[in-house]
Parts: sequence; structure tokens; C-alpha cells
Amino acid sequence: IRKNGIPFDLKLNVPNDETLKAIKEARKIAKDKNVQSYDSIEELRKDLEI
Repeated sequence: IRKNGIPFDLKLNVPNDETLKAIKEARKIAKDKNVQSYDSIEELRKDLEI
């Protein structure tokens, strides 16, 4: 690595505005006590009647 380097560019991907908006919305939903959440897939399936 010291002599030949890394065979690809190292860079951080910066999310675009739409992705940042979606992340913000998801975090808000995750903290909202009024939004139904589930501890298991079985609970979700039962609620969805699957």
C-alpha cells in the first residue's frame, strides 16, 4: 500500500438533498411515540393480517 497506493479512490459520499430529507423524516418517525412500531416480524404480520 505504501508504494503502489490503493487501487481505488477514497472519498466520502455526501448524500444529496432528497436523501438528507428522507433521513431526517425517518429519524423523526423513529422518535415519534404515536407511530406504531413492532418488536418482531410476527407482530407486524399479525397486525397486517398476513
